[in-house]
Amino acid sequence: MLDGTRVIEMGLWVAGPATAGILADWGADVVKIEPPAGDPMRAFFRLATGSKVDRNPPFDLDNRGKRSVVLDVRDAGGRDAAYRLLAAADVFVTNFRPDALARLGFDAETLAARFPRLVYAGITGYGRTGPECDRPGYDVGAFWARSGVARTLAPDEAPPPQIRGGFGDHVTALATVAGILAALLERARSGRGRVVETSLLRTGAYCLGWDLGIQLAFGKIKAPVPRTEVETPLVNSYRAGCGRWFWLIGLEADRHFPGVARSVGREDLLADPRFAGARERRRECRALIAELDRTFATRPLAEWAERFDRGGVWWAPVQSLDEVVADPQARAAGAFVDVPTRDGGTQRAVASPVGFGGAPRAPRRPAPVLGADTEAVLREAGLDDAALAALRAEGVIPD
Repeated sequence: MLDGTRVIEMGLWVAGPATAGILADWGADVVKIEPPAGDPMRAFFRLATGSKVDRNPPFDLDNRGKRSVVLDVRDAGGRDAAYRLLAAADVFVTNFRPDALARLGFDAETLAARFPRLVYAGITGYGRTGPECDRPGYDVGAFWARSGVARTLAPDEAPPPQIRGGFGDHVTALATVAGILAALLERARSGRGRVVETSLLRTGAYCLGWDLGIQLAFGKIKAPVPRTEVETPLVNSYRAGCGRWFWLIGLEADRHFPGVARSVGREDLLADPRFAGARERRRECRALIAELDRTFATRPLAEWAERFDRGGVWWAPVQSLDEVVADPQARAAGAFVDVPTRDGGTQRAVASPVGFGGAPRAPRRPAPVLGADTEAVLREAGLDDAALAALRAEGVIPD
């Protein structure tokens, strides 16, 4: 889909590389500029836990299909080499903090002046302006904690839950990709690039938009409650007799309640005045959930699944990761893709979340070895043997 689009990424960890990684999956030529030590995400397991495991699926997911160029952009020669790459680029993606970008000469204002057609995508933890714009973020800090997401997922007296790795970064990457594509569409009309701004904090606030919207409108929102007190019992988790959890998803309460009651053999609930309508079920939610809990505990999930599907009940199983990997519907939906490996084989991996009606979807190459494409990419930018030798002598590029 993006053949012929050149992207230069100067990103670390997840949000920036994930953005460029999606563009690479969609066919863009993505050049990843890395410092001599490499993107620290390459050493994720060692840095996070001290593990020495060799394989790094999180890094591979966000960096497959790219080419790696090592440049020390703190040096004038490295900065000039990066500028040469940007001169032929359509998009620049970075998630460095604003103060670092200004210090290195890769801030939005500098690059917009030098390269007016360039689409500049800047991802931050907390935004490009404001008193804390240079605060370190990560998705656990800016997206999960500060945006309010974590606090809304547990009662006030309970500790907030942990975030899964890369969760907020990947949501932010999707938002950034959308912004980049809008800016490219505008450039096709205007001939000029655009600064695209996203932040982990802002994306977290958008994901929590229903709750924050209620807070803004009414000045308060009900605190989270245990599942036994959820006021919409037909949108709740339940446990079958085999120990498996599942979710009822009957958001239209009056429409879905009769089907649930009949499917589980509890027609008596339909005649119970406590559960006569949505308002009554809301008021008596604890009683109805208790009734459903007792009923669902009498049979395994396989039996309930058959009854639900026969009776038109809307539901979904709560699956473990090994079940997701084996789920034929997840495979049919395109959740996984075979990615080339460095030894000429393939490895099943998670796909980026959008397809294009029959367009090729397999990434072109695996995640790059650090600096493997430095010389080839710089030669494409017009540097000859003498120029490359001078950069090596200065320590700007590796020998």
